[in-house]
Amino acid sequence: MRALITRPLIDAAPLAQALEARGFDVIVEPLLDIMPLTVELPLDDVQGILATSANGVRALAANTTRRDLTLWAVGDATAREAERSGFTHIEIAGGDVTHLAELVARKADPKKGALLHVSGSHMAGDLAGLLGAHKFDVRRAVLYEARAAEALSPELVTLFGHGLVDFALFFSPRTAISFVTLASAAGLDDLSAVHAYALSVAVAGALEPLAWRAISIAGQPTQKAMLAAIDADLASGAAKD
Repeated sequence: MRALITRPLIDAAPLAQALEARGFDVIVEPLLDIMPLTVELPLDDVQGILATSANGVRALAANTTRRDLTLWAVGDATAREAERSGFTHIEIAGGDVTHLAELVARKADPKKGALLHVSGSHMAGDLAGLLGAHKFDVRRAVLYEARAAEALSPELVTLFGHGLVDFALFFSPRTAISFVTLASAAGLDDLSAVHAYALSVAVAGALEPLAWRAISIAGQPTQKAMLAAIDADLASGAAKD
């Protein structure tokens, strides 16, 4: 069995290891290239950091030595990166911006200062709007650019063309949209031999223009849940049908 990972290289390694441990041959084809930016961060009146990706945490750690602020992580992967970067006060949400906003609104006080959202040049969801409804002052710092790939590699196109890719994993609507565009440009409109796995309903919706064998959605927007969905399908035989 062969699985395609579309995540940026730095995020793909742990997932590749998990899939290889399950007996997969893994192809890593990053559809986004992460370009960190150097930015001056005024943090004196900030009570905490909002982190919606591991890439945002890495870029934050490169731009400041401050580790004393509370870091509100969108999910487990972002929290693990925060721990590796030396942050000690970390709050973990359920995997998407809605859960993150709910967690912050429940546990933080808008009167204690602004919140800094560290992000890339593209964002999914309206975190500032969700928290603004609870009177929080949310500021945004763009700390990296996520540049989309311009074409699928010839090697990947050949594998798809010969029906040699069994699974494809997608973690963001932007990545899914990019893949659909690039696959169509490469003449790969029919991927009926491939079982796609999506992190969320939004990701699954972005994949629908292509003809897949199936599209499965993780029970929660986390890598762990996506792997659990794959395991369940393998155990039942659904992933091979």
